[in-house]
Amino acid sequence: MAARSYHEQFKIDTDVKLRAKMKELPAFASSFFRGIEPTTSARTRMAYAYDLGVFFNYIQKETDLAGDLPISEYTVDILEKVTPVIIQDYLDYLKYYCNDNEEERSNSERGLNRKLASIRSFYNYFSRMELIRYNPASIVKMPKLHDKDIIRLEKEEIADLLDAVDSGMNLTKKQQEYHNKTRIRDLALLTLLLGTGIRVSECVGLDINDIDFKTHGIRIVRKGGNQVVVYFGDEVETALLNYMTERNGIIPLPGHENAMFLSMQKKRISVHAVELLVKKYAEQITRLKKITPHKLRSTYGTQLYKETGDIYLVADVLGHSDVNTTKKHYAALEDERRRMARNIVSLRNKE
Repeated sequence: MAARSYHEQFKIDTDVKLRAKMKELPAFASSFFRGIEPTTSARTRMAYAYDLGVFFNYIQKETDLAGDLPISEYTVDILEKVTPVIIQDYLDYLKYYCNDNEEERSNSERGLNRKLASIRSFYNYFSRMELIRYNPASIVKMPKLHDKDIIRLEKEEIADLLDAVDSGMNLTKKQQEYHNKTRIRDLALLTLLLGTGIRVSECVGLDINDIDFKTHGIRIVRKGGNQVVVYFGDEVETALLNYMTERNGIIPLPGHENAMFLSMQKKRISVHAVELLVKKYAEQITRLKKITPHKLRSTYGTQLYKETGDIYLVADVLGHSDVNTTKKHYAALEDERRRMARNIVSLRNKE
């Protein structure tokens, strides 16, 4: 049987996890997941299942709405017993709590926002299907979101980061041992992220045949599942070709033969592994910025916008479905450009 692509395997693994998670939810919840399947990804449905699991655990442990009844035996009428006050108390609870394993959990504004959005979607579905008449979730206001500072690398920091990957300077002795074995791969990986702005999931999902050196294009699968081609420049090409020389000499484990980037275990590298290696090298050049693969994506978007001034091009290359999302992220740069424009147009000739 042919090896599955990263995205095919990811969908299968997520569907299996979702199936297991749904066993912890009320039986009537299954109709909600069937209803949203045509319009949502497996990743999104998994996020809903996790959020709803936390919600129903709260109902069971912190309220007396269902007595000692197991969550799996709740019926749909439990939804109408929940009041807006209970949902508001739940949001307060989410700011800090302990899960079943006594592990501490907390939620930021965005975490609270997402969890309330999950509850709203759940209630809206059963209201739309006329299985409930009362929708308390629609009454509770979404938590206010404050704008976060956009963290990105400056131009000199980009060069410093790639130099740190190339040289391995300031790494611990143990890190140096790994660096000697992974330097070329790590340099190709970070150069690709910085030079194209692709997401970390898009990067680890790359297969060897997704890269075309003739057209300087790479085929990636976006979050919505669409396949697109993005293009890379000469620096990315050099780094990838150097790695390909090394990659062609590695015999991957079965099932990972097509993967572009391999771990030390000769398996497709994971998202978490890329996050760790970005953190390792970024700490060598800045202690004040928390740099993640997504921050490298923001860095690319910033540099592209500074060079072109074309916000629509930035949105297209980054794969934003709505240009307003892009404008929000680069509002400060747009304001800077507007300020620069104030004296460009002359109304009368100056002597």
